[in-house]
Amino acid sequence: MSNLTTGIAGAFAALAVDQGTKAIVNANSAVLVGGVQVFPGFNLVYLRNDGVTFGLLGGVPWSLLSALALGIVGWLALLMVRAGSRLEALAYGLVIGGALGNVADRLRFGAVTDFLDFYVGGWHWPAFNLSDVAVVGGVGLLLLSELLPSRKLRRPKI
Repeated sequence: MSNLTTGIAGAFAALAVDQGTKAIVNANSAVLVGGVQVFPGFNLVYLRNDGVTFGLLGGVPWSLLSALALGIVGWLALLMVRAGSRLEALAYGLVIGGALGNVADRLRFGAVTDFLDFYVGGWHWPAFNLSDVAVVGGVGLLLLSELLPSRKLRRPKI
């Protein structure tokens, strides 16, 4: 499998899993509004976030946030095409798929559906979704790819 094919597969997988889970959450929103405890420290909830990560930039028009995200996706797609390894291409693909999952929500609902609520005692991490997991996981893989010695030997000239 080529680097590009790996990246594209990662993007499609992240987008499909994100949109599938959000469809289930949206279909069960009435039950999840108050939160449902899965186990101590983890609830499923139904929230709409009109900002970006952790609610930052809340109130900024969804169209502006979507345009910004699509511009970044275009840049990341170029980097994915030039990726020097399958790991790096997969990382870019996960970030792209995650970003597109949240853009799809903004285009359909004007806000992003969040539903994963982790907490310790009374302290709750801001709710998030699987698009966010894909983005953070992709960034983590990019950092890992920079630490691998074989990655540095295959870096393409830009």
